[in-house]
Amino acid sequence: MRTAITDLFGIEHPIIQGGMHYVGFAELAAAVSNAGGLGIITGLTQRTPENLAKEIARCHDMTDKPFGVNLTFLPTFDAPPYPEYIAAIKEGGIKAVETAGRSPEQYMPALKEAGIKVIHKCTSVRHSLKAEKIGCDAVSVDGFECGGHPGEDDMPNMILLPRAAEELKIPFVASGGMADARSLVAALAMGAAGMNMGTRFVATKEAPVHQNVKDAIVKASELDTRLVMRSLKNTERVLNNAGVERLIATEREKGDSLVIGDIINEVAGVYPKVMVNGEMDAGAWSCGMVAGLINDIPTVKELIDRIMADAEKIIRQRLTGFLDASSGKPLRAAAQGMVVA
Repeated sequence: MRTAITDLFGIEHPIIQGGMHYVGFAELAAAVSNAGGLGIITGLTQRTPENLAKEIARCHDMTDKPFGVNLTFLPTFDAPPYPEYIAAIKEGGIKAVETAGRSPEQYMPALKEAGIKVIHKCTSVRHSLKAEKIGCDAVSVDGFECGGHPGEDDMPNMILLPRAAEELKIPFVASGGMADARSLVAALAMGAAGMNMGTRFVATKEAPVHQNVKDAIVKASELDTRLVMRSLKNTERVLNNAGVERLIATEREKGDSLVIGDIINEVAGVYPKVMVNGEMDAGAWSCGMVAGLINDIPTVKELIDRIMADAEKIIRQRLTGFLDASSGKPLRAAAQGMVVA
């Protein structure tokens, strides 16, 4: 399948693995890239630029296909040494960077001078237009369904993606609620040039996280995520657990007087405890509503091959079947409401 995103990043399939804290290591990024998608190493999971350089080199040892690095710009006074991280990305020969968090405008000259294609994560059309204006090559449009930070507009992808298609000139991928062939075909129909998956890639054999995490995602339904930190204007969608219940209880108790220090034990230093040690009740960790569509733990290649094969079936059989019906032909799969996953 060829789209503007496959052309932009030199990949076979329009599928991107988003950056995820303590998930986006070389093992997963290489597996996604080897399967024809765009794998992403999470830059700030590596505590120093030197560590990131080593992780990039490790990924090069695992794949000769394109892969990228996620760089999240944090709203903090004690900012990471971003110029040094960018230097490590450049020296590692990386040509794709997924930016997230605050605007990457300050760092765009350095990225562009290095010949790097930038795709910025956005949760609104207005932010997507700003990304386009500052020179981003593409955007990842995150709907309200997404795990992690969905923004404050509560805009689902059925509205957000067509609006993005109406306004943007640069290509974009759909993120949030993406899990299978149905997700991809729907995203393409609404104007996207591919899709970004996060939670779905956590539940794969190559994802370097504790088995408890994968099992929790498979077990969860679409009703098992919670929104936390709304009153702090830092809304995050997380998988419910005992730690999250403690956090929510504190939010209710404190009300408008809540400060980050009140919930620090449930949000700080949680990812190593969960992703590495499998302590599922340690606190809040990002997970999308898409968990309700995840029922197995395949290899990355099995997952991507299945998505692409089923997407072709949906397009060629189910959708064209509706058109065939106008000529009096039997509806076949279209009449049967073909569902593939």
